[in-house]
Amino acid sequence: MTDLAIYAGTFDPMTLGHLDLIERGAEIFDRLILAVAAAPPKDNLFSAEERMAMAREVVAGMDNVTVEAFDGLLVEFARRKGARVLIRGLRAYSDFEFEFQMALTNRKLAPEIETLFMMPKESHSYVSSSTVREVALFGGETGEFVPEPVERMLRRKFGHAH
Repeated sequence: MTDLAIYAGTFDPMTLGHLDLIERGAEIFDRLILAVAAAPPKDNLFSAEERMAMAREVVAGMDNVTVEAFDGLLVEFARRKGARVLIRGLRAYSDFEFEFQMALTNRKLAPEIETLFMMPKESHSYVSSSTVREVALFGGETGEFVPEPVERMLRRKFGHAH
């Protein structure tokens, strides 16, 4: 049994789908670490510090959720924290191949750590961070896709009245 799980990602930006998995993960596990990738291998809209600040504001009312940055291999971070479960979100079948490959690689690197796949609510299953970034870039309304603190940061970043 484990009382600690890690939900990791870039969260650039965090969506309502991410929040759904955070809330549900926090109900399943006594403690949940939201691990924000500090230096992900892609271009980001928000800096690690901005993503951490937004995540902390979003989970502020959840006593058993903490936000931490991580760099390097997720399984090594999990080992350092004493976590045996990694939560990964699957929105659509298209996510499965990448996530399956990653889970098998993680199992080879750290067989003691399990990957738990969770699906967001159907109402959030089509939303991705990249879609939100594109909508925000062109001045579209993002409030239906992201938590309010993220919406505020998107407005600041792009100067649009979303």
